[in-house]
Amino acid sequence: MKAPNPKSQLLGIVSVFAVFIVSYGRTLLTTNNQMIRAVNLGGWLVTEGWMKPSLFDSIPNKDFLDGAQLQLKSKTIGKFLAAELGGGTIIVANRSSASGWETFRLWRINETSFHIRVFNKQFIGLDSTGINLVAISNDDQTSGVFEIIRNSDDPSRVRIKAPNGSFLQAKTEDLVTADSKGDDDSSVFEMTIVQRLQGEYQVTNGYGPSKAPQIMKDHWNTFIVENDFNFIATSGLNAVRIPVGWWTASDPTPPKPYVGGSLQYLDKAFIWAETYKLKVILDLHAAPGSQNGFEHSSSRDGSIEWGQTEETIQETIRVIEFFTARYVNNPSLYAVELINEPHASGVSLSVLTKYYEAGYKAVRKHAPDAFVVLSNRLSGDSKELFPVATGLTNVVIDVHYYNLFSNIFNDMTVEQNIDFVRTNRSNELQAITTSNGPLTFVGEWVSEWQVRGAAKEEFQRFSKAQLEVYGRASFGWAYWSLKNVNNHWSMDWMIKNGYINL
Repeated sequence: MKAPNPKSQLLGIVSVFAVFIVSYGRTLLTTNNQMIRAVNLGGWLVTEGWMKPSLFDSIPNKDFLDGAQLQLKSKTIGKFLAAELGGGTIIVANRSSASGWETFRLWRINETSFHIRVFNKQFIGLDSTGINLVAISNDDQTSGVFEIIRNSDDPSRVRIKAPNGSFLQAKTEDLVTADSKGDDDSSVFEMTIVQRLQGEYQVTNGYGPSKAPQIMKDHWNTFIVENDFNFIATSGLNAVRIPVGWWTASDPTPPKPYVGGSLQYLDKAFIWAETYKLKVILDLHAAPGSQNGFEHSSSRDGSIEWGQTEETIQETIRVIEFFTARYVNNPSLYAVELINEPHASGVSLSVLTKYYEAGYKAVRKHAPDAFVVLSNRLSGDSKELFPVATGLTNVVIDVHYYNLFSNIFNDMTVEQNIDFVRTNRSNELQAITTSNGPLTFVGEWVSEWQVRGAAKEEFQRFSKAQLEVYGRASFGWAYWSLKNVNNHWSMDWMIKNGYINL
């Protein structure tokens, strides 16, 4: 038997490896043989108030921003106002306790005037008599404007002035009218604010067109700066995931209430990334109408409107194409994430699949080699995107892992949290990371948990466990986020204080 030629063997191995790379689109392996080790630039170009609460401090009447959810109890009857059947008929005052039908959502016009939306998305207005209160209109412009007036001595007590100039009153449990002069208790309601939203829509509409442009410019100009990119590059990271909003693609004149200027800061981010040799994952974090109802998708009132109409899908495809075409010639553009965290409760798999197919084509039209990232649905099956990813090249499935936001984590100890990462998270990641499937990406994770009073060493072990497990994702991982007023959510703080060792 002829002895094998070592050189021929080596060439054969290299050839097979090259075929493997081409077959599965793992171009990443040809560039420094590094997986993505990234940090999210969250709270910068898409506002999340919990990350920087001070951004909202100077908004007049900031309790009443878009999406604030109110429950109102009649002082005289002692029952809650409710949209009968959740909407589509009259407003009543006959509920002893409050839940969905008894919750009203504000659409802010100015600091005291609002459209008011009910559970089934109709707006409150007056019927043909001009007196009785109903919720039958799906158009905010035809429903009328209401003014909420708070008691100066007790802000939880309010009167509500109707479009006819009179105040609402609960005459009986089944009759709510707008014919009070506001001089007796029948027009007084005890108000409870059960939820607030603090996203891009709230901050820009809250400050209004005269103040919002400067407020946002100051925020963009200071929250993330060039030196942050230098810090990222010298800390052992090789990429940034940049959340962006759909309105930025319409800069400098985006639809109201959004303000122009964010695009120039996204341009700066790409320049800085190129300077410090960082890869960029451009993440469409907020789609028109909101894909999950959360403030980080710039929902106006907590509703999911994205995908409910063809118009929202087509607008999103246009946005993806705009961003891809704009940055395709920048060497840092590495991946485009078509949408972040669509929620299964409001976005069907068929609608999302249709969009992902179209979005993939929009990216490929301009960037044949960029990775295309598909975010799993919140509350969806972990493998449900495999069919749409099959046959596509350079496709990545994005999953987000937090030991938070579920009651199962409430009473976990330090060791139980770490064990959950090493077992449950590891098993799930292994199940979706297949040799012949799409790449996997833990696009968001954080070293925060429900454990109270944990020592620094315990945070370090929790971080280490996550780094080890999420490092097995075939595309890589990204920490949420670079900066945050909550220390453990801030990678900048965690690294500088020795809580994470990269």
